[in-house]
Amino acid sequence: MSARPALRWRTATVRGVTAESARTRTLMLDVPDWHGHRAGQHVDIRLTAEGGYQAQRSYSIASAPEHDALELTVELVDDGEVSPYLVDEVRPLDTFEVRGPIGGYFAWDAVEGGPLLLVGGGSGVVPLRSILRARPADVPARLVYSSRTLDDVIYRSELESLGDDVLLTLTRERRDGVRHGRVDVRLLRDAAYAPSEEPHVFVCGPTPFVEAVASALVELGHVPERIKTERFGPTGR
Repeated sequence: MSARPALRWRTATVRGVTAESARTRTLMLDVPDWHGHRAGQHVDIRLTAEGGYQAQRSYSIASAPEHDALELTVELVDDGEVSPYLVDEVRPLDTFEVRGPIGGYFAWDAVEGGPLLLVGGGSGVVPLRSILRARPADVPARLVYSSRTLDDVIYRSELESLGDDVLLTLTRERRDGVRHGRVDVRLLRDAAYAPSEEPHVFVCGPTPFVEAVASALVELGHVPERIKTERFGPTGR
């Protein structure tokens, strides 16, 4: 096996920007000498101000490994140092530094097969989208996605196209035809694969969400070793 390339900072150029919701943007980046990634990995972003001050944050990769551009989906944090620029100010041809890909635990390769059980809260859907895009057609997958409101749903059109493979639940509003409530034991029992099917489980979202979902899955009988988690908190990004 060949050695992985050493991590170093590279200058990424913004190819395009897509609005996913009022507070979320997907950035399509061209990165020189980018050697690809595994679905579920992330990168570090570094911004440098004119006076030399630097701010650095981590963001999950949204694109499939074989895509020719690196895609990052960023949700605005009002008092953040990095996300306000990436969401509100960045434009095509702007540049900033990226380093990665990073992470080997919360990652999936097609050779691992399925089924896949993906559970995301808010912007925790981002690395799960990369996994969904990377899976071959013969690998079954289900995504359970919790969002505050329908307008907050990231990748809404893309997820709607997946039909019954996606279960959306809203926590702060009620909509006809959409499930309401938090992701709990009852919802997972109804929507998820049974433990006997031995799914590969990936859970991503805010820390309280991830802890609650992981506990519910174990209560249902899923083996803890098959539940991979990634969480984020109030990091100021």
